[in-house]
Amino acid sequence: MENRRARRDYEILETIEAGLVLKGTEVKSLRQGKVDFTGAFARFRDGELWLEDFYIAPYEKGSYANPDPRRPRKLLLHRDQLKRLRGKLEQRGLTLVPLKIYFNERGYAKVLLGLARGRKAYEKKELDKRKAVEREIESWYG
Repeated sequence: MENRRARRDYEILETIEAGLVLKGTEVKSLRQGKVDFTGAFARFRDGELWLEDFYIAPYEKGSYANPDPRRPRKLLLHRDQLKRLRGKLEQRGLTLVPLKIYFNERGYAKVLLGLARGRKAYEKKELDKRKAVEREIESWYG
């Protein structure tokens, strides 16, 4: 599943892959693609990186043990990666947004995070216009 909106709303400076700590039925919901990236971001808390406001729908066949859909989820990175990211996030105006969530070949849930700078409204409009022109040219000559 991909967060297409993030590429429009943010200028992605670099990407990093992180592991995701999930509980029981969250994995099944994730495999069904029942996620929502709206408002999701990553931040440091107590020296650890956490994914906040990331929605994973409760599994329909789950029981009372279904975890909270918007609970913070721990992200797994190496210590040196965490230090480097913390230094970059302390710069003004940068944030970590989830770009994509997937399962790797070993079956582990992974999140592709983007170190991003927010775009202004006029930058988004210019980007939309440029993409519309490119699509038009592609339809004529493609």
